[in-house]
Amino acid sequence: MPFLKHQNGNEKVKIYYQDYGKGDPVILIHGWPLSHQAWEGQISTLVDAGYRVIAYDRRGFGKSSQPLNDFDYSSLTEDLRELILQLDLSNVTLVGFSMGGGEVVRYFTDYEGDRVVKAALIDSIIPLVAQKDDNPGGVPQSNLDEIMAKLKTDRIGFLKGFHENFYNFQELKDRVSQANLDYDFSIASHASPIATLKTAEAWANTDFRSELKNIDVPTLIVHGDADHIVPFQTSAKQAAQGIQDNEYHLIFNAPHGLNLTHKAELNALLLAFLKK
Repeated sequence: MPFLKHQNGNEKVKIYYQDYGKGDPVILIHGWPLSHQAWEGQISTLVDAGYRVIAYDRRGFGKSSQPLNDFDYSSLTEDLRELILQLDLSNVTLVGFSMGGGEVVRYFTDYEGDRVVKAALIDSIIPLVAQKDDNPGGVPQSNLDEIMAKLKTDRIGFLKGFHENFYNFQELKDRVSQANLDYDFSIASHASPIATLKTAEAWANTDFRSELKNIDVPTLIVHGDADHIVPFQTSAKQAAQGIQDNEYHLIFNAPHGLNLTHKAELNALLLAFLKK
């Protein structure tokens, strides 16, 4: 199986990745608390369109190693950097879903966007999840504290119901099956408990607002207007205001997990953006 190995922070890590196709590389960065398998609805479409598609498992998730420490965004982004360097990639497009948008933005902060020519933020948490005095529409700290407490005391119970809201399951049963919720639960429940908590703390508490100006390549921003996990008003809308060269799309009635429920719409937007 393909792994990259490197020393990150205090620990050696192995990052699992899949590498398909030929052409300009597109790196897919998954959301929390899943794995590269969340991109199933996009990989074949992008490969068939002539792109080299690389999807990897964030440390602590999927088949990647499960270290004890270093789940801040700079450590996570160092894994991405190593993937680009060890595969000697150039003309890269970074595509980050939900939490994965953080690695995209941090890559421009820590590595000045080296080798990257385009970026995409899909239902991303960027720029800030938490409610602050100057971010009144964010998630209240009490809600975030409740999530962290549940992850510490009943992680499996929390994850069991998480993806119903992820996909707006009650409203969109014609677009997502119970079997897919079960599949996601299996992936999420087998992730490292430590990584699940620590990465949640990272996406909940990291403020990327000052970093948006670092993105100096064309950027696609796609969000669902019915996203109950990361409402577009406090994420995509603000990202579009802070990233100079962006293309912003809201998908009608789409939930957080629109890469599954609205994959045709998302894939069409991705392909049009990549071809420009």
